[in-house]
Amino acid sequence: MKTYTYPKSQAMFERAAAVIPGGIYGHLGPSNGCFIPTSAYPFFAERAEGAYLYDIDGNRFIDYMCAYGPNVLGYHHPEVDQAAQAQRELADCTTLPTPLMVELAELLVDTVTSADWAFFAKNGGDVTSLAIMSARAATGRKKIIKFKGGYHGVAPWTQSYGNPGVLLEEVDEVITLAFNDLEALEQTIKQYPGQIAGVIATPYHHPALADNALPVEGFWAGVRSLCTQEDIVLIIDDVRCGFRLSLQGSDAYYGFEADLICFCKALANGYNISALCGKQHLKGAVSSVFYTGSYWLSAVPMAAAIKTIEILKKIDGPKLMRERGLQLIDGLQQAAEAAGFHLHVTGEPAMWNMRLSDDESGILHQKWVAECVRRGVFFTNHHNLFINTAITPEDVDHTIEVAREAFAVLQAERR
Repeated sequence: MKTYTYPKSQAMFERAAAVIPGGIYGHLGPSNGCFIPTSAYPFFAERAEGAYLYDIDGNRFIDYMCAYGPNVLGYHHPEVDQAAQAQRELADCTTLPTPLMVELAELLVDTVTSADWAFFAKNGGDVTSLAIMSARAATGRKKIIKFKGGYHGVAPWTQSYGNPGVLLEEVDEVITLAFNDLEALEQTIKQYPGQIAGVIATPYHHPALADNALPVEGFWAGVRSLCTQEDIVLIIDDVRCGFRLSLQGSDAYYGFEADLICFCKALANGYNISALCGKQHLKGAVSSVFYTGSYWLSAVPMAAAIKTIEILKKIDGPKLMRERGLQLIDGLQQAAEAAGFHLHVTGEPAMWNMRLSDDESGILHQKWVAECVRRGVFFTNHHNLFINTAITPEDVDHTIEVAREAFAVLQAERR
């Protein structure tokens, strides 16, 4: 099987490094350690279509990163793009909102179990931060509980003291606990009576560089009960897995209701929009918070979001992604076992995490992932992976063949 090289990507990165901090900023850049070894990865894309990403060297990849989640229906989905283009011809970013804002809010209220209203922004971090501010506005309290390894964006309150640019007073009222430890949560609430404004968590634990963890039996029922008893706002960060588990919201999938729920990645199939939804009793608190942005009324992403949700409903997207994910995971684990390796998989099938447990250093897993990428299957070694509805059974079969060849490379190195 052909292995890829990336001369154009590497040359473009050299150009980028001269004029852009880090060459590629944020978590996507090779300087941030996400792509190891860097020689195995492309750095710049030329185009994307369906399940596939094409780099500037002309290489095609089955993309299981899905732009870190937004690609839920397939890149360049014709119906979503058509809806967006039709609205673009009318108006996009204007002084006044269009009726699409109301229509999208109504659709979310009709779709998401815990939604009585919706507020729109651009990034996931916009709405997680709004949720924290709203919880404080609603309760008059300061302290926030989050869970270790949970990712809620890059605002200072989400980070740790000692990180560059983060002040002690920005994180001093944030308490970090272990996910699935209901007893620790109960003890912390008792330790700070009447002081906890909100608890924020992802619906299941999907940290980077670590195994994922599903909620243990009784965890969410216990969290919900504690928050209700103590008038604490329960916030679910559904930015990453929202609409991949259930169109009703991942809280509904796990059998409880949040007070506030945050959406972004899969909301509009790559068009730039996020949403905070919540219960009626918090509507006034959210309205009281001064929170806005120059592009938050943009109509084109709202048109894309409406069409995306409609299509996901029509095709039962979460069911399709779960089935495809199970097919892929089973095939990858069988390929690993046949080659004498063990592929440890955690999380949900539509958004799974995997690592080779034969080497706790992670180096073996990095090598295997790199060999898959060189052969046109874009995995990553530090993050959960994503399924989208454009991935076909044939794509899965090809992925498993690539995985087998990558395992053969590892086997050869063992000899």
